[in-house]
Amino acid sequence: MANLYDFDTQLINGQPAVLSQYKGRVVLIVNTASACGFTPQFAGLEALHKTYSERGLVVLGFPCNQFGGQDPASNDKIAEFCQLNYGVSFPMMAKVDVNGASAAPVYQWLCAEAPGLLGTKSIKWNFTKFLVAKDGQVVKRYAPTDAPASLTKDIEAALAA
Repeated sequence: MANLYDFDTQLINGQPAVLSQYKGRVVLIVNTASACGFTPQFAGLEALHKTYSERGLVVLGFPCNQFGGQDPASNDKIAEFCQLNYGVSFPMMAKVDVNGASAAPVYQWLCAEAPGLLGTKSIKWNFTKFLVAKDGQVVKRYAPTDAPASLTKDIEAALAA
């Protein structure tokens, strides 16, 4: 059976990112966009990162331009935007597709493991979130409208498990 640690991806700076490096940690994966109504969630995601990283939480941002063309910039420009506007210090990955035939393999797996409303497998919009347990299995999927702060109870439970 697959788990998060079976996947590799790429950091926003182009370097390889082996997700097995997060084995034994709780991971929150979010598809992000720089020009979305939900973009201010970067601040909440950074707050979660700062609050829980020492206890074992890793937040991973995956920029995506599939929803309204809301992240058209290059990876370098996205990284600069996130740092300058929100002080993002959690790992940001290279821009990916999260839906369709060109979806990143990790997103194909996430969507299959935690379908959305009414069992839909596709991501509906930017800032859909997935909480992954220490064993690499998906705990829960969250809607874009779920503010990062609203996930603290689930994050704390996953960290305590």
